[in-house]
Amino acid sequence: MKVIDPVCNMTIDDANAAGVSEYKGNKYFFCNVGCKEKFDKNPESFLAKKPLMMMPAPKMEDMASTTAKAIGEMAKDPICGMVIPKDRSIKREARGRQYYFCSEDCVRTFESPEAELKSMKRRVAIALTGVVALAIFRAAVFLGLAAGATVLTWVPVPWLPWFTWGVWLFIITTPIMIFGGKGFFIGAWHAVKDRVANMDLLIALGTSTAYIYSAFVVFFPGLLPVEEKNVYFEVSAIIIAFVLLGKYMEEIIKKKSSAAVRKLLDLRPQTAKVIRDGAEVEIPAESIMVNEIVVVRPGEKIPTDGVVVEGHSSVDEKMLTGESVPVEKKTGDQVIGGTLNKVGAFKFKATRVGANTTLNQIIKMVEEAQSSSSHIQRLADKVASYFVPAVIGVAFLSAAAWILLGNSTNALLSFVAVLIIACPCAIGIATPAALMVGVGKGAELGILIRGAEYLERAQKLNLVVFDKTGTLTKGEPEATEIVAANSAGEAEIIQLAAIAEKGSEHPLAEAIIKRARMMGLNIPDAEKFEAVPGHGIRVIIEGKEIVIGNRRLMQNIGIDIKDKEAVISGLEEKGNTVMIVAGDKNLLGFIAVADTLKEHAEDVVKGLKTEGIQVVMLTGDNERTAKAIGSNVGIDRIISNVLPGDKARIIKELQAENKVVAMVGDGINDSPALAQADIGIAIGSGSDVAKETGGIILVRDDLRDVIKGIKLSRATMRKIKQNLFWALIYNSVGIPIAAFGLLNPIIAAAAMALSSLSVVSNSALLKRVKI
Repeated sequence: MKVIDPVCNMTIDDANAAGVSEYKGNKYFFCNVGCKEKFDKNPESFLAKKPLMMMPAPKMEDMASTTAKAIGEMAKDPICGMVIPKDRSIKREARGRQYYFCSEDCVRTFESPEAELKSMKRRVAIALTGVVALAIFRAAVFLGLAAGATVLTWVPVPWLPWFTWGVWLFIITTPIMIFGGKGFFIGAWHAVKDRVANMDLLIALGTSTAYIYSAFVVFFPGLLPVEEKNVYFEVSAIIIAFVLLGKYMEEIIKKKSSAAVRKLLDLRPQTAKVIRDGAEVEIPAESIMVNEIVVVRPGEKIPTDGVVVEGHSSVDEKMLTGESVPVEKKTGDQVIGGTLNKVGAFKFKATRVGANTTLNQIIKMVEEAQSSSSHIQRLADKVASYFVPAVIGVAFLSAAAWILLGNSTNALLSFVAVLIIACPCAIGIATPAALMVGVGKGAELGILIRGAEYLERAQKLNLVVFDKTGTLTKGEPEATEIVAANSAGEAEIIQLAAIAEKGSEHPLAEAIIKRARMMGLNIPDAEKFEAVPGHGIRVIIEGKEIVIGNRRLMQNIGIDIKDKEAVISGLEEKGNTVMIVAGDKNLLGFIAVADTLKEHAEDVVKGLKTEGIQVVMLTGDNERTAKAIGSNVGIDRIISNVLPGDKARIIKELQAENKVVAMVGDGINDSPALAQADIGIAIGSGSDVAKETGGIILVRDDLRDVIKGIKLSRATMRKIKQNLFWALIYNSVGIPIAAFGLLNPIIAAAAMALSSLSVVSNSALLKRVKI
């Protein structure tokens, strides 16, 4: 049975729940022990926020069923975004989820995006080749006329005397209509079938009307009182080529957007070692069962979520939590599937397997957030939703009016002229033309923009959320301060610590050794090395015992540090981890290690505030460390102690405050939040998954590019709006003139071309914008 965790709002299977609590006669299920502990401490605080959670867990299925009926079993096509009835859609299953599509084209794009892009590339090539051929053909004819030619008919074979100017245009244009325009005609058919008006319908109507009209003039010359030289095959070809090129440019930018989930799946190990019938056996990782004992050795990935039952180790959780310092694990501690075991071997009991693991829940959140991340339709589609039906209506009304006046010739010409001048070639390229220039300028600045939907949101952006580790900070601990407790000097303290830490693989040890080498100190091997799990290390150096560790280790060996507590606390309040150094049971000093801020972090926060944008920091660190970092960069609102799976939920909560939110992150654990945010900004030095999920990618590890990316997005969006204006102004002026029969279709085609030229020229001006 599917139930909802009342703390994190995650949907889980009650059979695989990590804990169950009873409150006021109702049962509540939890995805992990941490959620259960939070609930047990103060259940009312969670139930007050989520009144639906007060229902008994078994009623959740009934609630889901009722909701499904209420929305009429509708689904969203993940490719084109169209909302369609499930029972009339094309269904496909992938990665354990059901997807619904409006057409076979969308299915092919989903199942094989690279193949569909290649197919579109071929159609663009055919269309553009045909347009170039038409241009050369017309230029050749004009040159022939200039040279004195008076006959426009070429008869290569005596029994083909009808091989005329119009027939040549028909031959060149027909492949463009068939191959290049295929997608538009299919889209128009679906629009008619579903009783909606879209851009495909108007493009198909305009091009087919010009094409069929011209074909009648050429092959049935007595039917219409029009000369063969006044045909409009070229109009059809140019419209299809331009709009198809615009769609292709947009698809190129988006072609890798589906790679994030595949990269997340690659984190899972293929096999696992489990204890069955008293023996250790290797099995496929997906075959692990709940409560089964799993063995993990140094250097191996943890195959699923669980609780340590034997042994201890240091686990690198950076790939999921984003935190650079490995976490010590002992009996009773939780481990997360997909993370890397560093030094020790241990056994753990599997608590969540399959779809319920933390990694798979992150994958699910990325998929769901990506499919629901577009809150604002493209401006061109908004315009088309009103423009297309209006144009079609005007064309038919105009033709009907002329027929009632007894002039069938003007009826046909006005109908053709209205559709041709209204055909949205410029509207089709308004977004991709500006996007292409904006993306090119961004690439020069080291900023990659993945699509127009992110630009739309940038103009209303009013809150930026920064992940801490690896985003605001370098993600690599450094020895920031050395404080002597007696006559020992800084060099002696750091040298002894480096010798002791030389045998350790802990990142804090690497920070100390790096500092010692920077100071030019000699670091020989220790005579004896002993790790004290969870506390520190003990070594023998030239017969002298050196101990490095935390407060508890000092207490265990009888060293009193109470009078130095103020020093330690002072260092910790600055965001440091403090390592205490003692020699022969005498306190020598303290080494403060911290994840230092990136260059320009403070300037970026100030810059965003100057732009009127609120700044929030999100981190899994404790509150004291988080506040120390936040105060250093000038961030007032800090959200600390955030679990890996909670970041996307917090972004949702911020969006619920009527905020348009940008998330800046670099780790795999940031990917659901990047996808959920209105604008995901991924740091280029971060994980591939974060970069694939982000809508804006900063190639350089320079936080100043966050501000540049936002400014560039806003500038590009302004150009898109200006393009739409120029694309429509010609239509708005020309349609009434065409409807009254005062606009020749040739003039209509020229006006359409002029609007396209205005759009391209205006987009090119974006190169001059200073960011």
